[in-house]
Amino acid sequence: METGPNFTQDFARSLMTLSLGAADVDHLGNLLLDHIGVSFCGARQPWVTALLRWAERHAESGPCGLIGRNFTVAPDIAAFANGVAAHSFELDDTHDVSLSHPGAVIFPTVLAIAADVNASGIEALTAVAAGYETMARLGAAVDARRVIARGFHPTALLGAFGAATAAARMLKLSEQGLQCAWGHALSLAGGSMQFSQEPDGADVKRMHAGYAARNGVQAAQMAQIGIGAPSRSVDGRYGFLSLFGEGNDSAHLLTAPVPRLAIHDVSLKPYACNRLLHSMIDALRELTGFDLQPQAVTRLVVRGPRKLVDQHVIRRPKTPMAAQYSLPFTVGAAFVFGPENLSAYDVQNLDDGRVLEWADKTEVLEDAELEAKFPEHFGTKVELTMASGELRSLCVLDSVGTPRRPMDRASIKVKMRSLLSGHTGKDFERLVSAVETLGATDTTARLQSALAIST
Repeated sequence: METGPNFTQDFARSLMTLSLGAADVDHLGNLLLDHIGVSFCGARQPWVTALLRWAERHAESGPCGLIGRNFTVAPDIAAFANGVAAHSFELDDTHDVSLSHPGAVIFPTVLAIAADVNASGIEALTAVAAGYETMARLGAAVDARRVIARGFHPTALLGAFGAATAAARMLKLSEQGLQCAWGHALSLAGGSMQFSQEPDGADVKRMHAGYAARNGVQAAQMAQIGIGAPSRSVDGRYGFLSLFGEGNDSAHLLTAPVPRLAIHDVSLKPYACNRLLHSMIDALRELTGFDLQPQAVTRLVVRGPRKLVDQHVIRRPKTPMAAQYSLPFTVGAAFVFGPENLSAYDVQNLDDGRVLEWADKTEVLEDAELEAKFPEHFGTKVELTMASGELRSLCVLDSVGTPRRPMDRASIKVKMRSLLSGHTGKDFERLVSAVETLGATDTTARLQSALAIST
């Protein structure tokens, strides 16, 4: 029998009583607009198209829509497919301290169940905030740096719990119901980082947000129908903190006072690559304007946290996903195609000799100071030795899109418009209007309808 303070229970209570202020609702609108643009971009990718063909087998199994499709499915299928779409082109938001991508997990979960239970807009947005809070707090308590170093992908691992929280709020479960849902999530959570080591096996990473969203929905549904599960899934003897962290010494972080909700500590991505590479791109832009030929540089060194060395140095990626995770390839892609060019990671460019020449010139080294600042800062230092003998160096701690250098709503709309290829007229305005009025509506139906426009 478990004894001592029940941190799982206290954490569940805090999430089931969480409420939003006006600034929270407004900021959730920014996150949702970004999520929608990213999801439409993802839904056009061939791997998501294949998944949506699979999902069509389940057509009319429920009332939940799929991004860019005109058939509906059950909540778990919708959360799964839409989560994969959102996580499918390395453009989704990032909660830095937890090293996770909450938007790609939580928004698909909430929108799926909102369609199933006819929830109001504010209920949906509050559930989103609770899901983000779950992933952020668990990631901090378990120390996401250690989680990822051990080979677990935080988006998948934390996401099952975050999605279970969001789903539990939408289903109006009790505090004990959420604890039961987490008990199911504990047996479902996973997500290996092995994809970062295999140039031709990286596509599975795109599935992780979808797996987490589906698992969270099913975990909450199991709790709803009364199937029992452990109630101390977070701080129990074999709970989350013991299995994936260092035990319960950090359990107090789950309910410690904070100045604001985790939704305000999320970074958005202007570039379609791993978030840790964004500060490098910003540094290269300032140092070179991306107006250099490889012959002009005799040495290019990127220094950063240990994770760069361990997981981001595949020099010959075989899939777009591996390329978007590869620091050397991203350097070459930025110089050859420009950092905002999504086509840089297309399959036909993976063997581009111009890109690979830059990749082979790029060294990746650990920097102790930047490791100490990680993950509060995803910083990198770029050093260029020019053929002329000139030395250029710049350290960027916080890239564009972070809370310290945020993208405002106008910038988010520019990104969203660029990703909604072919839908920059009335469809775009419908989506924006549906998002910006969501908190005041008694249903999410208008948004759901707008999301069904064809990709």
